[in-house]
Amino acid sequence: MQDNNSSNKSEKQHFVFKLIPPRPTFAQDMTEEERSIMGQHVVYWTEMAEKGIALVFGPVLDPNGAYGLGIIEVDDEDQVQGLAAGDPAVRSGIGRMEIYPMLAVLRK
Repeated sequence: MQDNNSSNKSEKQHFVFKLIPPRPTFAQDMTEEERSIMGQHVVYWTEMAEKGIALVFGPVLDPNGAYGLGIIEVDDEDQVQGLAAGDPAVRSGIGRMEIYPMLAVLRK
């Protein structure tokens, strides 16, 4: 188990990102412009995955309304807001990001 104690700067820190869409029906009724922005969003997070920052990301099909979920691994908490701000869905205003720290990560 990896502890994310902020006093130990050498260890990676983990955060959950939750992308909240503008309406519960967003996944079913995106406009062409929204679909284009979401395509850019996927490219952005794919690049973060290739860099080892995004460990996992994708849509969650909640019956009350789909949303995006990602888990990231960073060296420093200061990186977190920049990653969220760089997301095309957030920059465009069609989504808002909730960010939560993870206290520990268990890996096989």
